[in-house]
Amino acid sequence: LRRYSRPKEELRLGESPYDIPRVREMCNFTTHTPVEAGHDKFPYDLVQRILGNFIDPMTLKSLAGEDTLNMTHLALNLSEYINGVAKRHAEVSRQLYPGYRVQAVTNGVHPFTWTCPSFAKLYDIHLAGWCHEPELLVHADRIPDQTVWEAHIQAKNLLIEKVKKLTSVGLSAEVPILGFGRRMTAYKRPDLLFSDLERLKNIARKRPFQLVLAGKAHPKDDGGKRLIEVLHAHMRQLADVLPIAFLPSYDMDIALAMVSGVDVWLNTPLRPLEASGTSGMKAALNGVPQLGVLDGWWIEGCIEGVTGWAI
Repeated sequence: LRRYSRPKEELRLGESPYDIPRVREMCNFTTHTPVEAGHDKFPYDLVQRILGNFIDPMTLKSLAGEDTLNMTHLALNLSEYINGVAKRHAEVSRQLYPGYRVQAVTNGVHPFTWTCPSFAKLYDIHLAGWCHEPELLVHADRIPDQTVWEAHIQAKNLLIEKVKKLTSVGLSAEVPILGFGRRMTAYKRPDLLFSDLERLKNIARKRPFQLVLAGKAHPKDDGGKRLIEVLHAHMRQLADVLPIAFLPSYDMDIALAMVSGVDVWLNTPLRPLEASGTSGMKAALNGVPQLGVLDGWWIEGCIEGVTGWAI
């Protein structure tokens, strides 16, 4: 571990004698997820091959674990300040790592990047300086309802155009659109909406709505790839009653179109594995309410019936 405190001065754990308190004093650590795959571990024979005699093995094991080099434990033991990425995530992390003081710094998103043009223009008129001081958005309720709705309709029409171009699926601007777009992996539960197909069909017949889905799986996440297959199977099963589009090649451009153009943003993680969940923050910047499991940031953002609804 290395950090510069003054020009040309550095402190390394690999130097002798070890000044562990000094290293700890200089380091902060943010833990990002309770999901096991997000915490790197390495066998000590690999560590030995890479580091050689750079650091005393007994010292390293006392900091990183006896059996394997656990990078999270190493960071916990060598950091003066530790934080999770939402209040709930900090609570979960304190349970995972008893004996450590884990604070909370809730994640955020870059306002200018994740606000669509129609809403950016609206904020420029009514909340000048909003993208440099996003706290100003707390006053967004002063913007006339009709202008907010018009900005949303512009974003919705742009999404409908993109869906048509990418998938040939035609959506209606008159019917609500639910959106789900994120990394495809098991704990995000993209298939939860489809757990009772007959009930879903009945809802769609009584209260018509549309779905726009998108997301990629990690190349080594076979379960995530299977989930994408499952979603396409459900799309075929529901084709006669529920319009659904799955947008290919998910990227930031598609993500912006979705978080601004849908009418409701859907988030269905398995608690307590959603450390923060920033996609919903992006939707919020564009006036889109959430329908989400109370986990991660949404516990802090949910005002039932106002900012959205809790699952």
